[in-house]
Amino acid sequence: MKSLKKQRRIQIVAAAAVALTAASVLIGIGFSDGINLYRSPSQVAEAAPDADEFFQLGGLVKDGSIRDGAGVAFDFVITDGAAEIPVSYVGREPRPDLFGEGQGTIAKGWFRNGRFEAREILAKHDETYMPREVIDTLKETGVYQEPSS
Repeated sequence: MKSLKKQRRIQIVAAAAVALTAASVLIGIGFSDGINLYRSPSQVAEAAPDADEFFQLGGLVKDGSIRDGAGVAFDFVITDGAAEIPVSYVGREPRPDLFGEGQGTIAKGWFRNGRFEAREILAKHDETYMPREVIDTLKETGVYQEPSS
């Protein structure tokens, strides 16, 4: 009888260990897919990421750089005042209403062959909003100007 109880406990402990391991692996996979690293144009210019690395590129849309393509596709340049990265957007959504030259934006995608291929464009919410990451990047390069109210 004692050996049967002992065997049952071992089975329960082993099953719990397997379940805990499986849960940890699933959580790790979920986090790795959900984490999008932010980079500035200067950081990308200094050390280009792997072509298959999905990340966020943020800065200001360079004046005079927006070029419309076919459908909802368009090209532009993101700058932080120190470096410029050309961006191509081909997606399903049209250009955000508040997306424009000189405005802060974040593009999500991949850096391939010297060009950022954006799958999604995030623009400001209103005329004075700018993403925190973009503000920090612009302050580091000395380009940031406080918005006038």
